[in-house]
Amino acid sequence: MKFLDQAKIFIRSGHGGPGAVSFRREAHVPFGGPDGGDGGRGGDVVARAVAGLNTLIDYRYQQHFKAQSGRPGAGRDRFGASGDHVGLKLPVGTQILAEDQETVLADLTEEGQEFVLAKGGAGGKGNAFFKSSTNRAPRKSQPGETGQEMWVWLRLKLIADAGLLGMPNAGKSTFLAAVSAARPKIADYPFTTLHPNLGVVGVDEREFVVADIPGLIEGAHEGAGLGHRFLGHVERCRVLLHLVDVTGEDPVAAWKTLRSELAAYGAELAKKPEIIALSKVDASPEGYAEDVADALRDAGAGEITTLSSVSGAGVRPLLRQLVKQIDIAREAEAPVKEPEPWSP
Repeated sequence: MKFLDQAKIFIRSGHGGPGAVSFRREAHVPFGGPDGGDGGRGGDVVARAVAGLNTLIDYRYQQHFKAQSGRPGAGRDRFGASGDHVGLKLPVGTQILAEDQETVLADLTEEGQEFVLAKGGAGGKGNAFFKSSTNRAPRKSQPGETGQEMWVWLRLKLIADAGLLGMPNAGKSTFLAAVSAARPKIADYPFTTLHPNLGVVGVDEREFVVADIPGLIEGAHEGAGLGHRFLGHVERCRVLLHLVDVTGEDPVAAWKTLRSELAAYGAELAKKPEIIALSKVDASPEGYAEDVADALRDAGAGEITTLSSVSGAGVRPLLRQLVKQIDIAREAEAPVKEPEPWSP
């Protein structure tokens, strides 16, 4: 299944059905009075977050969603049937934005969460509704209300426990393939990964979800290299795992670049817990990784670990460190229970 994290769709709720103008007609009842029923209500367009989805690819091929209009009223006080609703099944973590791509209409962050994007129009009143003591035979009815229609943007921000960050070709996909069942594309050139990948990682009978974010470059917060969209996925992650290629030309400059991009993007990305890991240590001269780690600490980096996704060296201790940070983040997110009122 292809990954798609952004789509533009057109939605329209159903129109309300018109009310009916009708009079009771029976033998020996010359003045039966009005009996026109009301029209039915138009269907709504409802967005719903469901489990098991991690892409918006379905909305590339179907872009128009129109709810059914209400049926018209009829004689004998028969009300029109309401129109059927239209449901949009969206991955958890989807934001729904107005056409300006800035106004957030809904943010579906929990499974089962629903939001009515467009309410159906109310049905029109039949002439029986307008009967009064002074107007015994009204001949008017109401048309149904017009449904709402608009273009909206769907933007998926993956929800993962850990976000895997790094410059292009830092070894992120290799790491994800080594620790999970995910099979991202791996090659020896930059920008091999063009779409975020998710992998379920297990260690010591614990599991957590890792998102492999495509390589970020300088200017990513302004959209360079699709960086603005990729950084959006980082917003939902609890912990950041920053891989620094120890065989790169300037590992310290690469770390500083990515940190500055996180800070410039905002959304408090720079404040998220970060674990720094020097990757590809098996391909570096002996002792060089320690020198790079010292240089990073001098530049302001925190705790640093080393790993080789190919040989597996340092991978398991790193995963345990991630689990520990994820648990701390989850505890911080948990709502604080208020003490129950004391009663003698």
